[in-house]
Amino acid sequence: MKEIVKSQKELYKSGLTMSENFRRLQLEKLREGILEHQGEICQALRKDLNKSEFETYETETGMVLEEISCMLKHLHRMMQPKRVGTPIVHFPSTSKIYSEPYGSVLIMAPWNYPLQLALVPLAGCIAAGNCAVVKPSNYSPATSAVIKKIITENFPPEYISVAEGGREVNQDLLDQPFDYIFFTGGTTVGKLVMEKAAKNLTPVTLELGGKSPCIVDETADITVSARRIIWGKLLNAGQTCVAPDYVLAHESICDKLIEQMKKYIVGFYGERPLQDGNYPKIINEKHYDRLASLVEASNVIYGGGMNPDTCQIEPTLIQADWDSEIMKDEIFGPLLPVLKFSNLKEAADAIKDRPKPLALYYFTTSAAGKDFVTRNISYGGGCINDTIVHLANPNIPFGGVGASGMGSYHGKESFKTFSHRKSVLEKKNWLDLPIRYAPNSPRDLKLLKFLMK
Repeated sequence: MKEIVKSQKELYKSGLTMSENFRRLQLEKLREGILEHQGEICQALRKDLNKSEFETYETETGMVLEEISCMLKHLHRMMQPKRVGTPIVHFPSTSKIYSEPYGSVLIMAPWNYPLQLALVPLAGCIAAGNCAVVKPSNYSPATSAVIKKIITENFPPEYISVAEGGREVNQDLLDQPFDYIFFTGGTTVGKLVMEKAAKNLTPVTLELGGKSPCIVDETADITVSARRIIWGKLLNAGQTCVAPDYVLAHESICDKLIEQMKKYIVGFYGERPLQDGNYPKIINEKHYDRLASLVEASNVIYGGGMNPDTCQIEPTLIQADWDSEIMKDEIFGPLLPVLKFSNLKEAADAIKDRPKPLALYYFTTSAAGKDFVTRNISYGGGCINDTIVHLANPNIPFGGVGASGMGSYHGKESFKTFSHRKSVLEKKNWLDLPIRYAPNSPRDLKLLKFLMK
């Protein structure tokens, strides 16, 4: 790995990655590689997570292709220097911001969306002109193998390389002098990444997680709310960093909401979800056992069935309060606690008393309520009257805040994330005001104060 990083730094220094034509060609190669291996991608995600072909395209392949298209569409404009204003005190001069690549970038991806969360950042990394080492998760080996196949068939290792393996490989990678690190995963490992990066003063983006709340107030459309909450929660069997982690329902509509959520669980996966061939599985026994213990410690009001042989757990609704075991950490599974609140300020205060979440969802028809939640609760991003879909809009940045992460990406924001914004002021020679040169008179000071007020 040390030699690969060294060779990538040499390639970067050669200037090969700087041209628009080169970057455009590499993005097209990545797109063609994905299209060529779509069948293998579907098979791999079926094996790793039991994802259906529809869900695979919806949440993995389609999102990567959309990101590549966005990069190609806007690449020329994103690469152009941006001219900005210059204070009159510097007259005559012009100021521009240049976007330059960092160099060699490490992209560390998790197992829950193993294709999307490896290749969406890679598209932005390529567009910005960097070299990259992609580290897929060891927990999703079939998808990691396909990623490696796509990369090795289309790119030389001194430009883009794939590192497979477990913790030892992660440690080795984090010891290398990368110019930028992009990490998606849990908070514990995120802290380790930041600690390692600090030793080399390497800038980082951390896409983490947290307990993302879903507020449903008394004005909400309960039928639509239930349908969209259950859809968002059960994508990938709840193994989604922005999945609704728990529902805060107004006490006047809580029971009705629960009944509607039961209805849509049955509507989506039938009376016996574990027998539905397209219902995703938990990634491995370790995470299955963790979720099973939460079910056993909870007040289950619907679902709760489990199959250890297939690592599957039914969609499960749980009656909870803030002290419940399931409310201590991010769930990352198909378990949905439901809590009641009596007024919106009470709900907001309870959320603000806890670490800032990656996402927040609010179901309402109240303009005042929408304004209050948006302005008074800090969170990475979210939706009004929907779940999950904000991250599928390439025109808005996606990222966390506080304990849920730092930095953002998607669309044009990905280009910015993987670029250093270099500021350059160019001074003209035809006028050289003597005011700034010593010795300075009281009149000079008066003029300076006028110009810089």
